[in-house]
Amino acid sequence: MSGKTLTRTRKTLLSLTSTPPGYRSWRFLFLISSMIVLTLLGVVMVLSASSVNDLRIFGDTWHHLKRQVLWLLLGIISMSITMRIDYRSIRKLATPFLIFSFLLCLLVLVPGIGIEANGSARWLGIGSFTFQPSEFLKISMVIYLAHLFSDSKKKSEATITSLKKFLLIVGTASALLMLEPDLGTTSIVAAISISILFFSGFKIRHLTVMGLLGVSLLFLASYTSGYRRKRLLGVLDPWQDPTGIGWQALQSAVAISQGGVSGLGLGESRAKWGFLPFAHTDFIFAIVAEELGFIGACLVILAFLSIGLAGLTAAFKAPDNFGQLLAAGITAWISIQAFVNLGAVLGMLPITGVPLPFVSSGGSSLVVTMASFGILLNVARQGR
Repeated sequence: MSGKTLTRTRKTLLSLTSTPPGYRSWRFLFLISSMIVLTLLGVVMVLSASSVNDLRIFGDTWHHLKRQVLWLLLGIISMSITMRIDYRSIRKLATPFLIFSFLLCLLVLVPGIGIEANGSARWLGIGSFTFQPSEFLKISMVIYLAHLFSDSKKKSEATITSLKKFLLIVGTASALLMLEPDLGTTSIVAAISISILFFSGFKIRHLTVMGLLGVSLLFLASYTSGYRRKRLLGVLDPWQDPTGIGWQALQSAVAISQGGVSGLGLGESRAKWGFLPFAHTDFIFAIVAEELGFIGACLVILAFLSIGLAGLTAAFKAPDNFGQLLAAGITAWISIQAFVNLGAVLGMLPITGVPLPFVSSGGSSLVVTMASFGILLNVARQGR
């Protein structure tokens, strides 16, 4: 065998047995480590937060835990797939995926097809298997907008055509979500869209105008609805209706204050004994703070800050414009949703029913978020 053949064979074997450089980057390691911490903590806290009600309602302490583990396994599979498929191949699916998401959001509004709960029709499914199309809408919006603006990213501002499409798509998505109604997801989708517009190079003064207009519309939508207006005013003074609209905020504050520095101990929460509604979903952070204290709460916040830092760095280091906007959009999505959830739990924002990414109990939310996170990891490992 010639020397050149031996050299080529050696290089081939090394390429097959060695780990790609992207997997060793601090961005990739920060992202996947933070996600693992949050998901494992989520499994433990879902068991703790839901066990009392599960025993009372279902006669099975492990009911929500089993569901969470099942969805987590599906999320890991979906993340493994999206992490290994080149993110560039997703671009050609941007338009079909967005149209499919719009159709799913329309289906939830059809009587007899959409599943209604707590006054909102947000779910589709059969029997115990249900999912929220709005979760698919989030990632489809990120992919489409990244595709839309990636060609004009180097310009000082997006083209008029792109802006018209942007307004049409965001307006359609917002209208569909508000018909459910789901103001929380509407605000998150709008914030994600503005974030992608920012990273695409749109002028700050124009972004400010659009942002103020969006906030004004959200405020108008909140204030013109009786129930949402009460929630909005409840942030300022939850004691106006302590047994009604202010109950969750007050019980969340009590749970957090009881935790102190080191917490009451794992499984020792008092709020989960029927005092704090939706303790395993929207308000799981309050249970974390109560049982694990200030230390556990800071761990959760630090994990999300790590995802934000590493995700944006991965976006800046992405090999192309589409990858940059895709990574920035997914990072913005996770960070904004975490901020909205934590703000509501801490009594700083109105309660919107938005789950805490990776931690809250939830099926479609966990699977779609992990699949999207796989795309972010895909961009991170291919960074420059």
